[in-house]
Amino acid sequence: MPYITTNDGIRLYYEEKGQGRPLLMIHGWTFSSRFFYKNIEPLSEHARVITIDLRGHGQSDKPSHGYRISRLAADLRDFLSALDLQNVTVLGWSLGCPVIWSYLELFGQKRIRDAILVQQTPKQYYTPDWKFGHAACYDQAGLTFTQQQLTLDAAAFDEQNLTSCLQHSLPQEERDFLLKEMKKCPTYARSALMEDHTGHDWRDLLPHLEIPALVMVARKDKVLNPDGPAWVAKNMPNAQTIIFEDSAHMLFVDEAERFNRSVVSYLNH
Repeated sequence: MPYITTNDGIRLYYEEKGQGRPLLMIHGWTFSSRFFYKNIEPLSEHARVITIDLRGHGQSDKPSHGYRISRLAADLRDFLSALDLQNVTVLGWSLGCPVIWSYLELFGQKRIRDAILVQQTPKQYYTPDWKFGHAACYDQAGLTFTQQQLTLDAAAFDEQNLTSCLQHSLPQEERDFLLKEMKKCPTYARSALMEDHTGHDWRDLLPHLEIPALVMVARKDKVLNPDGPAWVAKNMPNAQTIIFEDSAHMLFVDEAERFNRSVVSYLNH
């Protein structure tokens, strides 16, 4: 099984399929690379598709430390270096977006050509000047409640979370497959990572990121207000936007064919 080892000794699982310029796909919080099950095969006909499980998720190691966005950005640096990847398109969904933003802030654009940013707001907490936050973790009390839900009944939380992320229902077999992947992420990892992730405000950084980017916005997201991801596109100087009118948070599942076509079109631009 393919792994790389980070500079703090953590093994990260990855898979790759196809040939050509690298497309690295980074999943969201509590999920895994297997959530891209409707995308990997079609995209691999046009690119070298690489999927990675973040620390604490999927088949990667689950240490007791390192559940911070900055550490995940360092993991990304270690991964790109270990595979000696160059001219990479990085695709981040949800949590994957701030991992990319943090990488660019800390390490610059080394090894990365451009980015595809899928449905993430630059700030999850509500404040007087910001109303486009997270549906649940929109303040400290919301974060605490989410952490309590995770601790008391992780299975029920996962069921509700998966339902909230989808606009269209899935066959039970597919739901079971995705819930099994979510179960691989232990509560301590989820809780610590959300506590770090949800407190960040990336609005000061994004106008200074000149990397070419495609920002994907899901209009029917029940997890994040779509005006948050739309703000990202408007405030990154070299970003363009594509709107998914009939998608919730997992737009690459809700509108998989359109998502795949959009990614291929962007890769060929």
